[in-house]
Parts: sequence; structure tokens; C-alpha cells
Amino acid sequence: MLVELGNGPRRFTQLERAIAGISRRMLTVSLRDLERNGLITRTVYPDSPPRVEYATTPLIEDIREPLEALTEWARLAAPAITAARRAYDGSADSHP
Repeated sequence: MLVELGNGPRRFTQLERAIAGISRRMLTVSLRDLERNGLITRTVYPDSPPRVEYATTPLIEDIREPLEALTEWARLAAPAITAARRAYDGSADSHP
């Protein structure tokens, strides 16, 4: 989410489409937490209908590079992680 917002301000639906598998509820909760912690801003524009955009704050700049590196690692590691989950789930007898 922070990496996506690092590309510029985004509306809720843009974030929802960009983040695979996230529910509307989890996206809302996550955005509120990030705003509360000063990592993003929420701007409401008085359009009709109202338009809301989320953007990163300067606080996020200090961790942008590590976040992007972690995101890239997760993308590359996804097949191995998926395989590990399948192996774990397939061996139900070996764990409680």
C-alpha cells in the first residue's frame, strides 16, 4: 500500500484495484492506521460526489527504498512461499 502511494496520490478504488486480495474493510482499517500514525494523509475535495485522495507524508521518505526492496523480494519469493504453504497444508499430520 505504501509503495503504491509512493507513486503519487491515489483514490480508495485505485488502491483497492492495485492491492490484490485486500477486502474493502481491511483497506479501510489499514488506511486509518497509516493516517493515525502520520504516514499518509487523507484529503477530501469538495467535488460532487466528494473525492478523497490518500498520499504519503514526508515521514515515509526515510523508508521508501527498504519498502520497495521488500516489495520486490516478496514478488520474487511468491512462488517459493506458495509452494511452502502447499507443502505445509498437505502435511496436516505433522503439525497440530
